[in-house]
Amino acid sequence: MKRFLAAALAAASLLFASPGYTQTPPNVLIVGQIAEPKSLDPAADTAVNDFRILVNMYDGLVRYKDGTLEVEPSLAKSWTISDDGMTYIFKLREGVKFHDGTDFNAEAVKFNFDRMLKDDHPYHDTGPFPLAFFFSSVKEVTAVDPLTVKFELNAPYAPFLSNLAYPTGLMISPAAVEEYGKEVGRHPAGTGAYKFAEWESNAKVVLEKNADYWDGAPALEAVIYRPITDANTRVAEMLAGGLDVMVEVPPDNLAQFRDNDAFAVHEQAGPHLWFLILNAKEGPFAKKEIRQAANYAINKTALVDNILQGTAEVAAGPTPPAFAWAYDETLEPYPYDPEKAKSMLKEAGYDGSEVTFYVTEGGSGMLDPTAMGTAIQADLEAVGMKVKIETYEWNTFLGKVNPGLEGKADMAEMAWMTNDPDTLPFLALRTEAFPDKGGFNSGYYSNPKVDELLESARTSTSQEERAKLYKEMQQIVHEDAPWVFVANWKQNAVTSAAVENFKLQPSFFLMLQDVAKP
Repeated sequence: MKRFLAAALAAASLLFASPGYTQTPPNVLIVGQIAEPKSLDPAADTAVNDFRILVNMYDGLVRYKDGTLEVEPSLAKSWTISDDGMTYIFKLREGVKFHDGTDFNAEAVKFNFDRMLKDDHPYHDTGPFPLAFFFSSVKEVTAVDPLTVKFELNAPYAPFLSNLAYPTGLMISPAAVEEYGKEVGRHPAGTGAYKFAEWESNAKVVLEKNADYWDGAPALEAVIYRPITDANTRVAEMLAGGLDVMVEVPPDNLAQFRDNDAFAVHEQAGPHLWFLILNAKEGPFAKKEIRQAANYAINKTALVDNILQGTAEVAAGPTPPAFAWAYDETLEPYPYDPEKAKSMLKEAGYDGSEVTFYVTEGGSGMLDPTAMGTAIQADLEAVGMKVKIETYEWNTFLGKVNPGLEGKADMAEMAWMTNDPDTLPFLALRTEAFPDKGGFNSGYYSNPKVDELLESARTSTSQEERAKLYKEMQQIVHEDAPWVFVANWKQNAVTSAAVENFKLQPSFFLMLQDVAKP
């Protein structure tokens, strides 16, 4: 295996170095990613770009069933839930080992969660763990015996199993954390179908086949993820044969691949929202009427039809329609009405002050962010708002936006792909989710009623009751307009015709365990 991998990497190195070399290595899948990963530590990551790598190296106690967001067993072969919904007991698979040879067991599970959730844990300082919010309901994790682990919650929490299936719940080797500390994200060890082999910054991340994978060895010998931030460059490399898989194909290029028998285009609807965060704490958007005016000023239909070329739909509010059971179908998108926007700006006393707008070059679920940012700038200026765009590379962009817009910007592009209708509003719309409290409410929106509804929805054990609460939340947030609600996207990818068994998932993860390339 090591000899094969060395030969494959040598071939891949030649491929990267020579535009004329267009044959990808045999039985090695080369994936064109949209950005360099921030880390390969699942507890530390927040971006789907990184998750697409993690889900092939790591497993969680549970996972999403193929083609759905329903939960099924993974490292846990079964579980029971107490009648009050506050105790979960998981039975673990026997004989599973981490890639570093250490045992996966109940103590490893406890280590992973205590590391994230307990300030006094000896390895808590290997964070930060920005999505530890997912497990804020966990009071205690107990290793009952080597193959039994118990979670005690401080209240019933409906999304708990779904959150366990999310990458934040993936299991990393405690021994790797103990050895590498804060640098474990560069030296990862999971239990997944592929093992970490190499990370060359801004060039590639290489995973090799785990022949001893508990769920069956994968067909591929290796997967190479290449960060190619420029979409046009990704397209050119895909057309030239330098990639086997390309994610997030620009709308302009989809027809080009569809009409070529050498490629296969894949599309999948999922829970996605592209929106603009508005700074509700200071500046012009501190006034609700000016936030509403921005929603009327921006021609979302033109963005969807012209820039995204029908690969998305205009969004009505903070909850994606993919969550059919929780989505409020009565909610209508803000119509394009520039005259109304002008009138509202005048009545609200907008003084013509300049608005700083953070735009990214590309990133997870960001669609065509530069072109969209330019069009949005033009729409806002057409109603009398002065807009200054500042454009950043994805990870730099996140480093500016996630800590909050206060004192820096008035608005910023953002996209989320989520696993439950609780996730996005809980992490990005609650008062307790302000950045200085560990959340992603970068615009500092606060409404006590929204806080109350979200807290009630996550503790209800009735899906009908949860749906009612989420729908009420959507109505309030739509009216308050803390964001400009722009688009719900249908994800896409293109593969070479030689790639077999490739599927997109509604989770937006890239599951490659069953993929083959004869």
